Amino acid sequence: NLQYITTYFGYDAWRGGNHYGIDVGNAGIGGKNIYAAQSGTVITAYGDGGWHGGFGNYIIIDHGGGLSTVYAHCSAVTVSVGQTVNKGDVIGYVGTTGWSTGNHLHFETRVDGTAVNPFSYAYEYV
Repeated sequence: NLQYITTYFGYDAWRGGNHYGIDVGNAGIGGKNIYAAQSGTVITAYGDGGWHGGFGNYIIIDHGGGLSTVYAHCSAVTVSVGQTVNKGDVIGYVGTTGWSTGNHLHFETRVDGTAVNPFSYAYEYV
């Protein structure tokens, strides 16, 4: 099932502001696995269906060296804070929680807490 980038990093004219990650989705993505982009330690894991700043259910993984990744709008989260995950591990499922108009994965890459274009770090994830 082919997935598409529906919103890119940078200025988002539809929202009228910056978009700090990429959104990946298609009509059939709801409930699909979300995989850890790189190995690391889970530092945030909200699966309670709360708003959480618009992210809804979301996960942050610390990969060391100041690099972290964010996975937002999950229908469910399958990891917990402090857990070590390996690249490719299932960490949750795609959903539409928080500020979302449909099922998709909002994916961010952060360096020292500041969002950067995930494509600048794509080599880290392949």
